[in-house]
Amino acid sequence: MVAITRGGTLADAIAGTIPRLVFEPATVEEAAEALAACARDRLRVGFVGGGTELELGAPPTALDVVLRTRRLARTIEHVAADQIVVVEAGVPLAELQRRLAPHGQRLALDPPLPERATVGGIVAANAHGPRRHRFGASRDLVVGMTLVRADGAIAKGGGKVVKNVAGFDVPRLLVGSLGTLALVATLTFRLHPLPECESTVLLRDLAKEKMRALVVAIQTAQLEPSSVVALEEDGRLRLAARFEGFAPGVAQQLHGMVAMAKRMGLGAEPLDETSARAFWSRHDAVRTLGRFRARLAALPSLVDEMMERALRPLLGVLCPGMAALYPTLGLAFVSGEPTSSRASLARRGGTVILTAATPTLRERCEVWGSPPAGLSVMRRMKDQFDPEHRLAPGRFVGGI
Repeated sequence: MVAITRGGTLADAIAGTIPRLVFEPATVEEAAEALAACARDRLRVGFVGGGTELELGAPPTALDVVLRTRRLARTIEHVAADQIVVVEAGVPLAELQRRLAPHGQRLALDPPLPERATVGGIVAANAHGPRRHRFGASRDLVVGMTLVRADGAIAKGGGKVVKNVAGFDVPRLLVGSLGTLALVATLTFRLHPLPECESTVLLRDLAKEKMRALVVAIQTAQLEPSSVVALEEDGRLRLAARFEGFAPGVAQQLHGMVAMAKRMGLGAEPLDETSARAFWSRHDAVRTLGRFRARLAALPSLVDEMMERALRPLLGVLCPGMAALYPTLGLAFVSGEPTSSRASLARRGGTVILTAATPTLRERCEVWGSPPAGLSVMRRMKDQFDPEHRLAPGRFVGGI
């Protein structure tokens, strides 16, 4: 039975907008019934999982109902031989990893706050962590899904076989849509084996002008780290590369990374388990702390320019010098207060998106930056999936 709470709280708010009602269905069918009832009453609806990405995007223009997915937490099917799992959207990522671990498998997604972040919310926000360097983002790991449309109709896309591409376009559309097209109800993921071991190499006090050369050298040397992240704090830049897999291969990659750094005149040291855990925990803190947070993207070849001309001016007094940079992907995450416009990056073909901001900052800044070239196509998709524009209205790019 759908649990209904009258009068939402800040814990149910989406980008600061509090709903009048909170629904918590226990099954996909109950979720469909709830959305059908909302359609009859023309209620505006938003979806909430673990609440880790609720500050992303603009505040909804109106919000009558929040539908929470935390009771949708079953593993529907796990075919270990095919490296496929089908789960409901409300399963927290950490819980899913615990269910898969006895089978020697994992979902190769690692956004921050895995104990809270649900798989449905991760996909709806296209969230990711540093392992995106090796395994890709959510859209690369989703094979299929069940979705519930704004009118309560249940639909399916994709399949349970990795090579099956029939109907795959619809699930890909839902990835990163922030609940503006439909409710992601169940997900079919491709899995990867759990690594036998992992090891992290750290380069301390790396000069920024060396970063581009280092990235090129990693690619040229055919090294295969699962993650490459640089942290900037208090003017210092520390870069870590994480290697995962079978022990002999990890040892070989580790040796190659240290030797390559030495040839470039850089000092590299393998970290013990405790130090490595501390580095990656600090990375997660940079991604989640601060009243103002932003994500920047540009060509990887411009990563050092992005650091100096767009990233550094955005760092401010709340979290001085906090930044996490993914140099192989051309991505950066910053925490602090904005002190300049986003124009310097935009002119170089990059984008800046506010992932958290105070109401005052949201009024002063365009949350999504410049409208994308495909905005008209995105609007048509919204019209097709949600003709009455009742799902998280105004939250997405261009007021969608």
